[in-house]
Amino acid sequence: MYPAGFKGRARRLTDIDVARVGRLIGVGEDEVRAVIEVETAGGGFDKLGRPKMLFEPHVFHRELGTGTKRDLAINQGLAYPKWGAKPYPGDSYPRLALAMKIDATAALRSCSWGLGQIMGFNHKAAGYASPGDLVAAFCDDEAAGLEAMIRFIESEGLDDELRRHEWSAFARGYNGAGYAKHGYHTKLAAAFKRWQAIPDVLAPAYPKVGLGSRGAAVRVAQERLLAAGFDPGPIDGIYGAATRTAAIAFQFSAGLAQDGITGPQTWAALIPELVS
Repeated sequence: MYPAGFKGRARRLTDIDVARVGRLIGVGEDEVRAVIEVETAGGGFDKLGRPKMLFEPHVFHRELGTGTKRDLAINQGLAYPKWGAKPYPGDSYPRLALAMKIDATAALRSCSWGLGQIMGFNHKAAGYASPGDLVAAFCDDEAAGLEAMIRFIESEGLDDELRRHEWSAFARGYNGAGYAKHGYHTKLAAAFKRWQAIPDVLAPAYPKVGLGSRGAAVRVAQERLLAAGFDPGPIDGIYGAATRTAAIAFQFSAGLAQDGITGPQTWAALIPELVS
């Protein structure tokens, strides 16, 4: 059961959590952080330490079905049939409290929760038996919200799109058919680009390397590419055109985005033991 006032231990996410959880579906820190940034502006809790939450009256309308409960919710302004009928308040929790007096389960199912803004009705896809279980976990730990987000992405078959950086396809599946109206795809692409310029936290021995890079990590990449059957040219620690071409060919064979950069996803494919 979720705590009173939806205030739990409110443990914040760590950098290691981001890297660890992303590896569950073979994505790097940049992809995970881009989704977090776009969905919840980088955090899973509000200023009062509660999970970030948005109560959706149009979902509550659907969840209640027909009958006296829906009529009561409509009369109180808590339910209406179409999204966007009325503006959202700055704090959805007062609305949620009123909705729970009508039907607690339907109310919890009608909110998006936590770090990944997972809808309560998607609790099973996120790995929880009930919406209450999902909310309780999110009250305690941002990492739980991140893990749920990753499970949801995988259950919806969006992990491939995320690995390939197909932002429109990912946003359509994650945010719904109206994703383009809100620019989710362009926001994701921009956030990913920003995070690519920031060094990753995990596996510093395997940094992002690309055309023009030099050093031990490049040599390891060249050795691994050659062992996988893709000729990178001389094993000299210099990321030249031949190494980039080999990396692109390997990425194509592994179903990865073909950018010629050996980053988290490509390292994980070249060295499977990194994610074991």
